[in-house]
Amino acid sequence: MYNLHCHSLLSDGALLPSEIAVRFAALGYKAIAITDHVDYSNIKSIISGILEFTRHWPKDAVLKVLPGIELTHLPLEQFKPLAKYARRQGIQIIIGHGETPAEPIVKGTNRAALEADIDILAHPGLITDEDLRLAKEKNIFLEITARAGHRETNSHVARQAIKMGSDLIINLDSHTPEDIINLDALRGVGLNAGLSANEIIEIDKTVGALLKRKGAG
Repeated sequence: MYNLHCHSLLSDGALLPSEIAVRFAALGYKAIAITDHVDYSNIKSIISGILEFTRHWPKDAVLKVLPGIELTHLPLEQFKPLAKYARRQGIQIIIGHGETPAEPIVKGTNRAALEADIDILAHPGLITDEDLRLAKEKNIFLEITARAGHRETNSHVARQAIKMGSDLIINLDSHTPEDIINLDALRGVGLNAGLSANEIIEIDKTVGALLKRKGAG
């Protein structure tokens, strides 16, 4: 399995990217993405650091590590230009920080992120059917998250995404060593959101197809 939402000490995480990768590899994960928080203040330095790390990660390692970022708490008009900049630099996984109920978020953030070139909308809260349809149209994954606070709306996201046919992904949104849980616990996040074991298997297959497109399958 995978975790495509990891934060290192390059932003608000506790570990170096190398420490993160070693811990996930030890638990049997096959792919992760380092996706530190960015806005205009730090996007250049964060991208530089993440790309430098992933370029030097062994190509034959069992664990694949993808370079990513999370566009976080942006004015709505900044999602598109920053996503475009990140793609040009070689970032493979772009996350939009969605309208979680756990933090103050600008209304319309889900829509602005979905209209940009992102791969995953993180913790999208009480996402609307209209935004679910846009996510489906653009093949953007909606996140079921292990993170406290953000996970309070997992059941809503899972139920509505299944109804609308939108793609789901189960992520940890890891920041600390304690956030790095084993594969059974990761599956448990999906089960606790109301997904069936078969639905989780289908989600894994869909995410596997994404990883193949990114060269990590």
